[in-house]
Amino acid sequence: MFIFVPMIFNKDTARKTAEVLLQVNAIKLSPKEPFTWASGWKSPIYCDNRIVLSFPPIRNYIRETMAKQIEKQYGKPDVIAGVATGAIGIGMLVAEYMGLPFIYVRPDAKGHGRKNQIEGFIESGQNVVVVEDLISTGGSSLNAVKALKEAHINVKGMIAIFTYGFDVSIKNFENENIKLQTLSDYNSLLEQALKTNYISEKELITLQEWNTNPSEWNAI
Repeated sequence: MFIFVPMIFNKDTARKTAEVLLQVNAIKLSPKEPFTWASGWKSPIYCDNRIVLSFPPIRNYIRETMAKQIEKQYGKPDVIAGVATGAIGIGMLVAEYMGLPFIYVRPDAKGHGRKNQIEGFIESGQNVVVVEDLISTGGSSLNAVKALKEAHINVKGMIAIFTYGFDVSIKNFENENIKLQTLSDYNSLLEQALKTNYISEKELITLQEWNTNPSEWNAI
């Protein structure tokens, strides 16, 4: 029986990753003035990990840590796949560091030209690890996995920079039998934010409450 357990690399890596994401404002916390996600959810946190690409030391840390985790957890695959558009940049950096080919997967097939959903060269039966920048519900990430499987690609697993750790994402990955590894997670982020006085104890409680039921949460 397959039991899905989302895993982070280790506590030191989770802390360090949370630290650098906060440092460059890739993750913004605003409990008093929440953000509105595309889904309509009100959120005291907004994550845009693409910003790490603008900081060479940090993007190098992310790519090297991801590459080590991929080899440790999955072995060296034939190809690295990035999920468009957020993970194209970091996925390509990881592939370059590992000396591997790179492809990326669109949300849907193009409506013109070759009508590709998978961009780049890959052959049926090859092993791939999918790189993602962020896991929220897991829907878009698993949509990429579905496209790869339909192309008869062997998906070894997925690696992401950060996960919110929602119950719905855990169930979604479990249902699709996909192993997920992440560099950091929501709890590690809150611990680091509190330690560095990025948030107060009161804000910590708000952020914890939101994470337990994000679709129904409203700022008070």
